[in-house]
Amino acid sequence: MRVREDAIERRDGAPGIYGVVEKADFAVIAPVDNGMIHLVEQYRYPVQGRYWELPQGSWEEAPGTDPLALARAELREETGLAAETMLHAGYLFECYGYSTQGFHIYLAQGLRLGEADREQSEQDMVSRAFSLEEVLAMVLNGTIKDAATVAALGLLRLKGLL
Repeated sequence: MRVREDAIERRDGAPGIYGVVEKADFAVIAPVDNGMIHLVEQYRYPVQGRYWELPQGSWEEAPGTDPLALARAELREETGLAAETMLHAGYLFECYGYSTQGFHIYLAQGLRLGEADREQSEQDMVSRAFSLEEVLAMVLNGTIKDAATVAALGLLRLKGLL
């Protein structure tokens, strides 16, 4: 991650400064099988809490990684699942008001369970399948607070994929 301040000129000619966070893109994966969606729960240090979300991640040390390869690897790493098909559903920006980071959204289907291979920071991660109705209720009641998860689920629903 890199943080920079750019000297800018506003529309009216006045000078200004704009702070920008440069961060590698990530992948968000919606693993769906027989009407069930697999979520992960983990502790998120910046907000000091545990939250349910779709599997997701980036390889900050390899920012040019193929998004599909990243999505497959993150799915296996966090849940132990491998997908027969991975449909790229879209690309969104995380917070383009201050960051360059975006994320690729994948729908994973034809799931096979294997062994999770979590990173050291994910040792307390939990993975569980929920019905679509349960997941949507979790969004509505505020249990799911991750914006990327909510956006991915919304896009998948709007496209008729969930």
